[in-house]
Amino acid sequence: MYAMSTLNLRSGSVEQKRQQIKAYFIDSFDTYESLFSCLDSDKAYYERPERLRHPLIFYFGHTATFFVNKLVLAKLITKRINPRFESLFAIGVDEMSWDDLNDENYDWPDVNEVVAYRNQVRETVLALIDSIDFSLPVDWDSKMWPIIMGIEHERIHLETSSVLIRQLDIAMVKQNTAWPRCSDSGAAPKNELVSVEGAVVTTGKPFDADYYGWDNEYGSAQETVADFKASRFVVSNGEFLTFVEAGGYQNPDYWEEEGNRWREYTQATHPVFWIKSDSGYLYRSMLEIFPLPLDWPVDVNYHEAKAFCNYLSETSGDLIRLPTENEWLRLREQAGLTQNVYSGEFNIALAKFASSEPVNTNQSGEWFDVVGNVWQWTETPIYPFDGFKVHPLYDDFTTPTFDNKHNIIKGGSWISTGNEAMKESRYAFRRHFFQHAGFRYVKAEHPILVNDLDYESDTQISQYSEFHYGDEYFSVPNFAKASAQFCIEQHGERPKAKALDLGCAVGRSTFELATHFSHVDGIDFSARFIKTAFSMQERGEIRYNLIEEGELTAFKVRKLSSLKLEETAKKVAFAQGDACNLKPQYAGYDLIFMGNLIDRVYSPRKLLQEVSQRLNKGGLLVIASPFTWLEEYTQRDEWLGGYKDENGETLSSTEALAAVLEPEFIKIGPPKDIPFVIRETKRKHQHTLSEFNVFEKR
Repeated sequence: MYAMSTLNLRSGSVEQKRQQIKAYFIDSFDTYESLFSCLDSDKAYYERPERLRHPLIFYFGHTATFFVNKLVLAKLITKRINPRFESLFAIGVDEMSWDDLNDENYDWPDVNEVVAYRNQVRETVLALIDSIDFSLPVDWDSKMWPIIMGIEHERIHLETSSVLIRQLDIAMVKQNTAWPRCSDSGAAPKNELVSVEGAVVTTGKPFDADYYGWDNEYGSAQETVADFKASRFVVSNGEFLTFVEAGGYQNPDYWEEEGNRWREYTQATHPVFWIKSDSGYLYRSMLEIFPLPLDWPVDVNYHEAKAFCNYLSETSGDLIRLPTENEWLRLREQAGLTQNVYSGEFNIALAKFASSEPVNTNQSGEWFDVVGNVWQWTETPIYPFDGFKVHPLYDDFTTPTFDNKHNIIKGGSWISTGNEAMKESRYAFRRHFFQHAGFRYVKAEHPILVNDLDYESDTQISQYSEFHYGDEYFSVPNFAKASAQFCIEQHGERPKAKALDLGCAVGRSTFELATHFSHVDGIDFSARFIKTAFSMQERGEIRYNLIEEGELTAFKVRKLSSLKLEETAKKVAFAQGDACNLKPQYAGYDLIFMGNLIDRVYSPRKLLQEVSQRLNKGGLLVIASPFTWLEEYTQRDEWLGGYKDENGETLSSTEALAAVLEPEFIKIGPPKDIPFVIRETKRKHQHTLSEFNVFEKR
């Protein structure tokens, strides 16, 4: 099975590009479903081969749901296909602290239901591809970009799902001629170090690049890399076996502090895809078990790769480590690899096998497997290039990984397709996670220089962090605190077991509400906001830079303890979610607060219907908004007021809001304006009034 290469988005005619995109979508959808045909029965869909990931049924539905959610966000479709699925399958892919992996909160549908849903999504997307009016090039602003985004997203999950299938019990999979493994194996070649000449490494892609890219690929970075030596081969099973037989998994001296915690927790004694038997080690490919192929690359996580390097340092007397991202890029340059898209000349993009192959097969210059076979771990935690910005349709692709806990992997594996099989691709995983990933090692004379992102540099997040946790400006009280105090005053002596802060941003109002309520859920659509809120909850502090003027910034540290909110941290739970399509477990609230949210969602009426179902009888709904309606966020026909009605009469948002809620709610008192100030720079601030309306559920 060979997967189509990622598309050049600037060449040809509009109609040629339309047909190419259609073929690319079908190829992606079909290949993904073919992967799941390797499962032996429906039962396999509901197993959790990795406890930090959902069962496979989630991933089977997730890629289709992604299309729908992004198309709704992009306003290319106005009606959901299956709201339940598009909530159930939306979030929970990575091991982020706010992901919900509690099986009790999930009622997974039957496989045939998901198959039917995928078919509906297929037809919807194909119809859109046929009908969308677009021009070339296809770039970030193109109506076709969300379609390409969905395709490339599914190709990532083609790989991650194959890793989970590889971790299933062998009885739950079946061999499939469409997914053949390599049958060649032999003795492991002797590895050796080959010199790489130092040079200036420049990386990053422009926003007018020919091919699709994820946010972390754009921008620019430059570093002078010194001379170093790199192993000719990626480390083979046979080479790694020496570490295992030398007691490497039992010797804590070889492992970094974090690696030792992982080793002690898992009690690992060998790589995850090895199986110990009376006759020696066996090897688990995706669909088979067979004697350990000594000349195939070893599959390990970062901790195991790092421990092997430390072991080799001790036994060789040299300083051996993993390459940095820029060292790996310099090696690729010297190996002569310049093409943008990798193809059948390497074991990549399913061009050869549905497995690895011997490490001495694919040569580039003086090295082998510079590209393909297995991903290669680096020492570099992922970080943003200069000029980085998030795409408005997908703000949580990379930003949650800027935490010094996700290391970059390079080069791609046998199942890396689409954007993954490209020169500019840039992916990162938690250091204890498994991919089809191995490593090569380097010997260098100079210390490692990697980015240490211990403060928030995202301008919008920094502004909101200051807005929630920072100083007061022009004697205007902190808005998040004032909002929570208003809610608490209005709530009075009503039951106070549970509250929802919907549109919580970076979380200050959630913590403040928890001074009154026994439990508060804080939900926001933005993963960047939730990441910051959770960091404050988990560590009790956040750090960020504020723009003073030009390139000058001020460094800030804010702590819960200084706000006398440290005791509330254990009473809150943050989650990422779509306010218009929340998961079922978010219900039974005594108060729901929506701060400056209703004029920033795609369907205010649907939002109000959602929250009314989740509020207890007699509970309060508090809605705060400056009512700054913009078609950028809400289509004109979805606005609640702010226009003249069909009779030419002025319809205010306050009146429209009360009219929509009247059947189920009683309005409590007149509206109240509460001001807020957002600091943009030292001398530029935004002053706004937010109108608060309170409703009691009948």
